[in-house]
Amino acid sequence: MNYHIEYEREADGRWLAEVPELPGVLTYGATADEAMAKAETLALRVLAEQIEAGENRPMAINIELVAV
Repeated sequence: MNYHIEYEREADGRWLAEVPELPGVLTYGATADEAMAKAETLALRVLAEQIEAGENRPMAINIELVAV
C-alpha cells in the first residue's frame, strides 16, 4: 500500500499535514516541512504499532509527498 501526505496552510498561518490512509495521522507545524516531517514520523509509528499488534503484516512502504 502507498501512503501519501497531504498538506495545507490554515487561516491562522499554521500548516496542517495528514496521511489520509491512516486515521489519526494529522499534525501541525510552523512550516510545511515541519508539519510533513511530523506526519511522516507519526505514520511510521502507527504502522509499527499495527505490525507489532498483529493488525497488519510487514509490507513494503512507499511514502510520497503530495501538494494540495
